[in-house]
Amino acid sequence: MTRFTLSTTALPGLTVLQRHPIGDQRGYLERIFCRDALAALLDGKGIAQINHTLTAKLGTVRGLHFQYAPHAETKLVTCLRGEVYDVAVDVRCGSPTFLRWHAERLSADNHRTLVIPEGFAHGFQTLVDDCELVYLHTAAYCAEAEGALNAADPRLAIAWPLPIAERSARDQAHPLLDDRFLGLDIKVIRHRHRLFDVV
Repeated sequence: MTRFTLSTTALPGLTVLQRHPIGDQRGYLERIFCRDALAALLDGKGIAQINHTLTAKLGTVRGLHFQYAPHAETKLVTCLRGEVYDVAVDVRCGSPTFLRWHAERLSADNHRTLVIPEGFAHGFQTLVDDCELVYLHTAAYCAEAEGALNAADPRLAIAWPLPIAERSARDQAHPLLDDRFLGLDIKVIRHRHRLFDVV
């Protein structure tokens, strides 16, 4: 039996992975990840870090986060409990879909994973209380390489399903986009592009 079905989205490289559980009267078993089956999506990289989040309140937004090269990462995002509106924004320099976003509803019931490649920002909104997500990353978190977009930026115009009930102080403080942001080159070795000039 096929454990996964892959579907493309309107943003090149952004992929929806449908997991296929095997079940009986006891419950089910499903494969969250398989190195061999998903190697092409990871561009030859392994999983370097696995993170688990709990977000308690309905309407909370986390993100939109990314990492600069050489710490750019592919993320596989799965909802283990509850339901979220999971968003990826293309921030690749020169991309024909630059600053366009795509969203998927991920839930414990629909068995979907969003595979977010390097060069995308990621965030989500909880659609119920007590949502748990697990993230598989191809690069370990590096604080010095972190970048972010503001989830409420009118230039992005993300159609969050609910009024934003809560965000961290850090996420609220991310500045809005202006013409200085040209995107990021995921192939660079050093941090050549920063979101905003430092003065």
